[in-house]
Amino acid sequence: MSEKYTPNSIIDLFLDDLWSTKGLSDNTLSAYRTDLRHLDRYLQKQGDDLVTCSQFDIRNYLAERFDKGFAKTSSARMMSSLRRFYGYLIVKKQIDSDPMALIESPKLARKLPDSLSEEDIDRLLAEPEQDDPIESRDKAMLELLYATGLRVSELVGLTMEQLSLRQGLVRITGKGGKERLVPLGELAITEIESYLKFARAELLKGKQSDVLFPSKRAQQMTRQTFWHRIKLYALRAGISTELSPHTLRHAFATHLLNHGADLRVVQLLLGHSDLSTTQIYTHVATARLASLHSEHHPRG
Repeated sequence: MSEKYTPNSIIDLFLDDLWSTKGLSDNTLSAYRTDLRHLDRYLQKQGDDLVTCSQFDIRNYLAERFDKGFAKTSSARMMSSLRRFYGYLIVKKQIDSDPMALIESPKLARKLPDSLSEEDIDRLLAEPEQDDPIESRDKAMLELLYATGLRVSELVGLTMEQLSLRQGLVRITGKGGKERLVPLGELAITEIESYLKFARAELLKGKQSDVLFPSKRAQQMTRQTFWHRIKLYALRAGISTELSPHTLRHAFATHLLNHGADLRVVQLLLGHSDLSTTQIYTHVATARLASLHSEHHPRG
């Protein structure tokens, strides 16, 4: 990398390298691009750029973000992006010293994700109407999501060949291109079979597609569209819990642990490469044990 690169071209080279070596998702790569472009715009106003900036410049940028009230989680993600980027520039001998070397990331409290009670889940899954093609699709998707703990991005990207109703399994390609087999529950299988009998064909309108859950335009649904569908059914079900796109994934993990599942089994089902990622749910299991002890132990 001896020639001069523009900010956009060096960001593109960095992201191409991440894609080819780490197998990161499009969403993650897009987040890195956004973070780096924000920093680049700031540096250009200071008469500097991504390659020639100093630790002092980056500290000033982070201080400005703090003054503007950016959340710690946002700043932590930004710093993760910058550490990877400048580590890449060091390896490629574009810079001699890492401006991020002595900058500490903000300390983040490990927050237990919002979840839904089993009663809330029952109400949510009962909302879609099976005689409507779109709602039949949504019902099958919700049942599958709760039965497997998939990420929403994994769910909307499912193809017919990834699903085996006979074996009761779905084959998922998760982060970093890692594959895992996840078992389906009986209710999920029943709802998917019902959906495939009539609703999918109506949504495709005669078009050929391998997408398991097509949109009303016979294309792959976006994560945002499905997220809006979840919020619609939650509203209809009178669920007041604040939802996120991963709410059913968190409920899946929480309810498995509450019913005695092993943490490592949950790790495999969720597709977490590191058990430490799954261990946030141990708080759920511990709280459940404490509650049961208090309720049933003679000296609880």
